Amino acid sequence: MPPRLFSLLLFACSWPFATGRTATRELDRSRQCIVVLTDNWASTTGVMHAFERSEATANWKERGPGFAVVVGKNGLGQGRGLVRLDLDGPPEKKEGDDRAPAGIFRLSSAFGYAPARSTAWVKLPYLALSKQVEGIDDPNSRYYNKLVDRSKVAKIDWRSSEQMRRDDVLYKWGIVVEHNPAAVPGAGSCIFLHIWKSSSAPTAGCTAMPESDLVRLIRWLDPARNPILVQTPRADYRSVRAKYGLPPDHS
Repeated sequence: MPPRLFSLLLFACSWPFATGRTATRELDRSRQCIVVLTDNWASTTGVMHAFERSEATANWKERGPGFAVVVGKNGLGQGRGLVRLDLDGPPEKKEGDDRAPAGIFRLSSAFGYAPARSTAWVKLPYLALSKQVEGIDDPNSRYYNKLVDRSKVAKIDWRSSEQMRRDDVLYKWGIVVEHNPAAVPGAGSCIFLHIWKSSSAPTAGCTAMPESDLVRLIRWLDPARNPILVQTPRADYRSVRAKYGLPPDHS
């Protein structure tokens, strides 16, 4: 399936928030699940596993071996995703806290430095980054938690943002994690899966990995299969896994 091309002003880092039964149905429908487990809330490293199932009622099967990832410089903080997990007193994810969000999140879109015409292999909606595309992290902006093409904005209302077309390879490929879908000011913005600097270099709040592993994920992810990311410390994952029908912990 060819990628959907985005020439609009905004590329949202999130879609409308699903709650209650709607969120539960989305989890039930998911047939692709990426699981990131860390040792504890302060850990800056973890292991990522990918799982799939043929239908919503089938058992999850692991797709290949797990691999190393890095998360936030200050570990994890409970984020805002499809559901609010019933966890025991974790730190809350906030803007600028250098924590990656913990929870269950949609994976809805991808981005990268490659032009759209060369990414027919990407099934997710794909945004080709330019020097004009910025991730808005100013909680006072109407564009908070969105990727915006500056050249198409009539009035710039943000004082803080991140240029997405970087001079390094960190955003050469990326996947948008739908954290804080309601764009609650100050709750954290523009969270991605992207390429790491190294295995010993944690992030400002994203989850990062080797380029080869990330590209394999992008090739595999299919919006028709409702892909999700589950990211928590290992002990917390075990406490909620059965309740939400998540894959087994193979660690």
